[in-house]
Formats: sequence, structure tokens, C-alpha cells
Amino acid sequence: MEHVSNSVSLVELKKRSLIPQTWEAQVRAIGISEYKEAGLSLAQAFATDELAQYILDTDDMVGYDDETKWRLHVDIFNYIVAAHCYKGIVTTIGPDYEGVALWMPPGMEMDDWLTIARSGMWRLYYQLSAEGRKRYYDELLPVLHNTKVETMGDRDNETYYLVYLGTKPSGQRRGYARKLIEDFAAKADSEGRAIYLESSSEKNNAYYKKFGFEAKKDIYLGADSKSPVRLTIMVREPQKLPNSIPIKLNHRSKMM
Repeated sequence: MEHVSNSVSLVELKKRSLIPQTWEAQVRAIGISEYKEAGLSLAQAFATDELAQYILDTDDMVGYDDETKWRLHVDIFNYIVAAHCYKGIVTTIGPDYEGVALWMPPGMEMDDWLTIARSGMWRLYYQLSAEGRKRYYDELLPVLHNTKVETMGDRDNETYYLVYLGTKPSGQRRGYARKLIEDFAAKADSEGRAIYLESSSEKNNAYYKKFGFEAKKDIYLGADSKSPVRLTIMVREPQKLPNSIPIKLNHRSKMM
């Protein structure tokens, strides 16, 4: 047998990966062809989130097993990601969609009938329990909409909305969330626009403050329940950057 040196063996063992190397460190915008991967990542990131559990852990869903609730949880994020692919912006980072952010540009909404139909969001009404529908459609959505309008006032239609930002467990402590925020904050700053979000934990509040977000007020869902869910409204005002130029995301084509 021909002798092969250890150095050559090590080189041979380092196989080339088909996963693009740039995905590890660069933020990219994705289209509808990747919505399920991004949806699953967010579902994993928000598996222990109090708001997500508030929608699913209703009294009339006591008989549902954990697997059924998990599948519904994933479906919800799939619908939301798909809707943002059509009407908003979805950015991700990491070789396996470890970090994902959902952005709604100024003046845009995803509650029109065409987007609801194309994203599959219409199915959610029939998948949720009666109490779940009440919490989601009659409580959550109106409260979020009205609070944003009240907070931003005349600037409501001029503001970027960070709807969701999550890093799944396997991708945490790698700087993915920071890069997702900084990437879009640079774009918002170049346009002189604020960024609005709702935070569902004290830990997240402290994290967002590092990037210039300021807490405006707290709102509560299920105020009459034993465990009300608190959301902190936060806003990042545009920051002036020297010699800044407009930033344009490299969007991929959004194919059906």
C-alpha cells in the first residue's frame, strides 16, 4: 500500500461543503421557496415563548397532545413567514437558517385577502380552538395594531416593524441576532426611519437596548387570566451616520 502522509490525509478529510460559505456570516433576504425552513427555525426559537403558549394553551385545548400543539405552532410560523415573503422582508443568517427576522416595511400590511390566501394564513382560523381564535383574532391582532398606531402616531406608516426575531437553540451565542439587527438598522438609519417592535421577555428588552431601542410602555394580553402575557413596546430612533449611503438588500426572486 502506498504510504500517505498525515498532512495529506487531513487535507483529504476536509471535504468541500455544498452549503454556501457566505451563509455563515452574511445576512441574506429569502423568498417564498424557503419559507418552511425559516418558519421551522422561528418555531424552535419561540417554543418556550409565553405569547406562543398563550395562543395554544387554552382550556378547550386540554385534550390536545404535545405533538398536535407543536405541529400547529409550526404551521402558525409557516403562515406568518410566507406572508412576510409576499408583503414584507424575511432575512436569515446561518448555514441552516439559525437566525431569522421578519420585517414589515413602512406602509405595508399582510392582512389583505390575497396575502392571507397565498400564505395559507386562512387555514389558521379553522385550526385554532374557539378560545384560541378569540385570543388570536379578537385580542392579539387588534391590540398589536392599535398599540403601534398609538405609539408611532403620524409616523406609523413611515416606520419599519420588526415583527419577529429569533435564533433557534443550535444557533445561539454565535452573533446571529446581532447581525440581523445591525444589518437592517443600517438600512433604516440610511432612510431616516425608526424601527418598532414588541418584546416578550425582560432578557430580550435588555438585549434590544444595546442596539438603541427604548422601552415605551408595557401592554398585557389575558389580563384577566392567572398568567397574563406582558409585551414591552420598544422603538429605535434613526441614528445619523457620517457619510452614509442608502442600503439596498439583495432580494432573491420570490417564486410561487
